[in-house]
Amino acid sequence: MITERPITIQDLSRDLAALGVKEGMTVLLHSSLKSIGGWIVGGAEAVILALTEVLGKKGTLVMPTQSPNLTNPETWGNPPADPKWWQLIRDSMPPFDPDATVTSGMGVIPETFRKQKGVIRSLHPHVSFAARGRAAKGLMDPHSLTDSLGESSPLARLYDADAFVLMLGTGYGSNTSFHLAEYRAAWRGKEHITSQAPVSRAGGKTEWVSFSDINYHSDDFEALGAAFEQECKEACSYGNVGAASCVLVKQRRMVDFAVEWLARNR
Repeated sequence: MITERPITIQDLSRDLAALGVKEGMTVLLHSSLKSIGGWIVGGAEAVILALTEVLGKKGTLVMPTQSPNLTNPETWGNPPADPKWWQLIRDSMPPFDPDATVTSGMGVIPETFRKQKGVIRSLHPHVSFAARGRAAKGLMDPHSLTDSLGESSPLARLYDADAFVLMLGTGYGSNTSFHLAEYRAAWRGKEHITSQAPVSRAGGKTEWVSFSDINYHSDDFEALGAAFEQECKEACSYGNVGAASCVLVKQRRMVDFAVEWLARNR
């Protein structure tokens, strides 16, 4: 017999409000459903509903909906693709479709969110975002192929909008806002590279485009996040949503700190 009380939308809304999420905010969410623990009535949908209720009609909810599997098989390493299949994979891979392409490594909450009514997804085939709410369209469009997480991306517009980042049961390793700082900072080893993505299909083959980007990575994001919390603890609001440890912080403060930290430590 299950004796533990189920977690409801009302419980989640209460916890989010206690953390500091308020009506009218723009919030970029990084999430782990399983970290909330227990039996959530409605699962991922309940979490989205709770956030939507707390943010209200004037708020905007944003999530990363990345699809890094839509990359050139020549670059795959975990696991690698046999070179004899590279061209077959390239020809056969479905191109990016904002309505159909599933997320990869984002968790069940963003995958549920990106399919819901009224959600707008940006059009980058590798690192898209999805948003719903008052500011959604302006945040998502356009999303340049080149420098995909830089100044022509939703991340930069979230910065300009003075948005908040909510890490709900997740660590700094998945904090996409630090990538914006990588574009703005000068760090050793930074260089422009050429990336490729499948964007259309005709004649039984997928067509690919090439574009310029930087060699961004997240190898030191946990160390960066720990330094941020140590030096800017007053900027962070801590609490729990269910059993999930959460941090709510202004994205602009986080990015500005990261620009300086990366310049000193990379």
